[in-house]
Amino acid sequence: MSQSQQINRPDSLDVAPTPQNTPLDTQVLANRPANLGKPQVEDIGEGEEEDESEDVGGANPASLLAQNPALLALASHKFDQLIGKSSGYIESLPPAVRRRIDGLKGVQVEHAKIESEFQMAILMLEKKFLERYAPLYERREAIIAGKAEPTDAEVEAGQAADSDDEDEEEEGARITEVDEEKKDEKVEGIPEFWLTALRNHAPISETITDRDEEALKTLENISLSYLDEERPGFRLHFKFGKNDFFEDTELTKTYYYQEQVGYGGDFVYDRAVGHDIKWKEDKDLTKKTEIKKQRNKTTGRTRTVKKVVNTDSFFNFFKPPQPPTPEALENDDVDEEELEELDARLEVDYQLGEEFKEKIIPRAVDYFTGKALRYEDDYSDEELDEFDDEDEDDFDDEE
Repeated sequence: MSQSQQINRPDSLDVAPTPQNTPLDTQVLANRPANLGKPQVEDIGEGEEEDESEDVGGANPASLLAQNPALLALASHKFDQLIGKSSGYIESLPPAVRRRIDGLKGVQVEHAKIESEFQMAILMLEKKFLERYAPLYERREAIIAGKAEPTDAEVEAGQAADSDDEDEEEEGARITEVDEEKKDEKVEGIPEFWLTALRNHAPISETITDRDEEALKTLENISLSYLDEERPGFRLHFKFGKNDFFEDTELTKTYYYQEQVGYGGDFVYDRAVGHDIKWKEDKDLTKKTEIKKQRNKTTGRTRTVKKVVNTDSFFNFFKPPQPPTPEALENDDVDEEELEELDARLEVDYQLGEEFKEKIIPRAVDYFTGKALRYEDDYSDEELDEFDDEDEDDFDDEE
């Protein structure tokens, strides 16, 4: 449906790459004399090639690049500048052929317009079906909060959905035993439902610290809405109960798409807008206080210095990174390493937004129970098995 935004650097503003099968200039070969024989190349004896490379600084060009990171970076930068440059092939074609190519580009423009309409139609369809999902999400929220109990029909449907589970009998016996021990305990709803679901999603779990858990225990619901503005996008809603950390009862995060679909026909992320959390005093989970002792060299006296610094937290999700402005890129105000780091952070942020939209919200109960992990683990195991098999084959060949 969508893809992450790539930061446009000044070097990448050139024309699109020419076709990979661009033919070489054959005019030289066509004019070659008929009696011209094969090129005369002096035979190189065994070991001579190594001797020659040793004469040039004792290493071949590849090893020189490997031993000199600065030189490698320079070469890589030069190659990057060549990407998208015209090879001159198109310009060398007859005017009539170039005119036809321009005509094909015009046809492609019309194709892009239809692609854009297609993606907008899909977006409208998603909005329509979100309205159909809404009663189910409201029902889920009520059961989690303890405001409603599931019907017999809902329970039977849930049990039937797991009827093919190989561990069903063993798991059922374990649950029955636990229920016997806690049958008199009164519990409303499903405690820590969303915290557990998020903990069972690996990429999101990596963002949750021990300090975050107390706040996330009060998370009551996560929901989705689409933007009504002309700009396409969606908004995530995180509903919280009363807690000791912030005043807000709802935190939101909005993802905007670019107005035009990308080259691949999908929406492209433009930017994300977070939420300015109203933290209670000294309860900001995205910051921590570092305490250091300083000693005066002259008097020998010590003093304690407190410094507030940023720290890892799930709630940094609501302070998304922002792409640099076009003016900053044009003026080279952003360092190349900073751009690469920002690229990576934006990619992670967009991906987390998609994970909430496409996985967590639709299949929350499967992440709470761990069922969703079976499918992800199975996929990973298949990839790992293939990788291991290839390694074994390669090892046998070496033997």
